[in-house]
Amino acid sequence: MAQGVKGREPMGHPDARGALERPRGLWRAAVREIPDFPAPGVLFRDILPVLADPEAYRQMLDELTDAAEPFGANLLVAPEARGFLLAAPLADRMGTGMAAVRKAGKLPPPVAGENYALEYGAGRLEVEAGANWAGRRVLVVDDVLATGGTVSAAARLVEGLGATVVGYLFVMELAALGGRQALGDRPAAALWTVWPPEQR
Repeated sequence: MAQGVKGREPMGHPDARGALERPRGLWRAAVREIPDFPAPGVLFRDILPVLADPEAYRQMLDELTDAAEPFGANLLVAPEARGFLLAAPLADRMGTGMAAVRKAGKLPPPVAGENYALEYGAGRLEVEAGANWAGRRVLVVDDVLATGGTVSAAARLVEGLGATVVGYLFVMELAALGGRQALGDRPAAALWTVWPPEQR
């Protein structure tokens, strides 16, 4: 079981799928659902209201901290933009560094990049190439695991620079989209797995 930070309860052990089954806690109630966004038939889940509520944000960070500690990472890597809002305070709590993965053209040189496929076309992610990546144990942190394309590209990018990716951590996983298949055999954890109605 993950060990809780002193002064609070541990969040509990993830099930075999790497996520807690039932939503609980104040922060989950603050997640906003927007139907038909960004496309018809899509139910978008927005975590920004969680960040606007100090107590809900603290609870979410408490759970992320408990989930992150067993990975033994010494560097958190996060893709823009919501990943930054989670990984930065989490890195402060854990005493690790945090590295930002950005879209192409957002960082000054030198940079290293990785191309990845999108539903229509392609994207590219970049990190600062001058950082000391060799020997770093990296945990990739993001808000939602959907198709897994962005975070798996981030993992390939930093491993190409000499880091070791020890796993992935998400606030939510949209199970219907099958994103875990894109992550390969690396361990992954999510605080909240959203299952399609027929699997609940």
